[in-house]
Amino acid sequence: MTSYTLRTASPAKTRAEAVVVGVVQGAKGPELAAGAEDVAHTFGRRLRGLLASLGVTGKAGEVTRLPAGDGLAAQLLVLVGIGPAVTPDAVRRAAGVAARAVPNATSVALALPADSGELVRAVTEGSVLGGYTFTVYKSGAQSQAPADVIVLSPIARQATATAAFEEAQVLAAAIATVRDWVNTPAADLTPPVFADAVVAAAGGVPGVSVTVYDEQQLADLGCGGILAVGAASAAPPRLVELSYQPEAPVAHLALVGKGITYDTGGLTIKPGGAMTHMKTDMHGAASVVQATLAIARLGLPVRISAFAPMAENMISGAAMRPGDVITHYGGTTSEMLNADAEGRLILADALVRATEVSPDAIIDVATLTGHMVTALGDKITGVMGTPDMVDAVLAAAEIAGEDAWPMPLPEIMDERVHSSKIADLAQYDFIRWGGGLFAAAFLREFTAGLPWAHLDIAGPSWNAGGASGHLSPGATGTATATLVDYARSLV
Repeated sequence: MTSYTLRTASPAKTRAEAVVVGVVQGAKGPELAAGAEDVAHTFGRRLRGLLASLGVTGKAGEVTRLPAGDGLAAQLLVLVGIGPAVTPDAVRRAAGVAARAVPNATSVALALPADSGELVRAVTEGSVLGGYTFTVYKSGAQSQAPADVIVLSPIARQATATAAFEEAQVLAAAIATVRDWVNTPAADLTPPVFADAVVAAAGGVPGVSVTVYDEQQLADLGCGGILAVGAASAAPPRLVELSYQPEAPVAHLALVGKGITYDTGGLTIKPGGAMTHMKTDMHGAASVVQATLAIARLGLPVRISAFAPMAENMISGAAMRPGDVITHYGGTTSEMLNADAEGRLILADALVRATEVSPDAIIDVATLTGHMVTALGDKITGVMGTPDMVDAVLAAAEIAGEDAWPMPLPEIMDERVHSSKIADLAQYDFIRWGGGLFAAAFLREFTAGLPWAHLDIAGPSWNAGGASGHLSPGATGTATATLVDYARSLV
């Protein structure tokens, strides 16, 4: 377990085993970033020539290691590229790179730009998340994380810095838990197991209560979407509802997250290669749960009602059939035409449940459509909903350092959603164009006209490549920080 400390110490004098400083791409070449002034002073005029001889450019993600020399108390100096400008996002990514640049050091001092609360948060989050690993299933794996990480900041003794430092650790821990849950193989995180994990995670968090509905209780409630999707699995579905009730809430926010613990596509079966990472289809539920717990731990005066429908979309004689009509919680019917578009079916039940607690706004998060990946790529979340909510979520995402983009809900989607000849709604229509927009328009039918935003995280929920910035391979934990920062914006 790594211990994190915030200090004002000089990077040249700190006795950490390794010192990390940032390098920016200046107009006249690379130069050390703010926070590294003492290190630059130690090298003096030799610095520019040293950077040139080492081929240092300051490009984001660049890492250069060299012996610290007699002028520094540390043994190792690590130069990490920030890019052309110092921003919280750039610093967060640089800190993530730094976390992987010193795998064998017992103590590390981060002398990255940290002269504001936003930058202290960025350094801390980046370091925690950049050093994340998932080794549960690796035999004999040993942690290479340093025992001590010191975040150096000239404002370390100020309340804004200490608050940002502590809050960043809470948020980063929540995101790391999302990654843990999403990275866990589906056989070990079925809906009942996932529900139990949520109950355990919420235990002892002040102001938070949890209710779990099993398959019989879901039938009694009339949650036809959740039951239909989970009918083919030996692992029955669940609905987990969390409530965070602060003493004097200034707002009431409902969060809904898709919790498909594995997705075969059902009778509309996926190609084999497309199933490889379908354990990730519960990322939305994981993000909503951990955002709720982080908001509670931070003591934000915002009431949260969270809904996490959980099911495993499998194939058996009990599977839902294309052409079936499903009666959702609340009585609306939908004609199910594509068993691989199951997420919207379970979200529909949960959204209606959310409307019944009369929130000021609803946000749902889901790995919902491949169409959104086609439209925006695998790094950007698509955001749809009522205009004011979309704008507010995009603003929160920018603060959180998570890429998001607004998508429209044109009138034609409403016509397509109402195109069923035998039910209130068509769940799918097999028109290739705008499938992600269709899915959002379908969900809108269950929001009772409340302010609402839908986050389609099908792309950015999973990092299929190598580590980059503060992102590790595999689950990313995306949307968790955006939800927390949206809640902050209400205070």
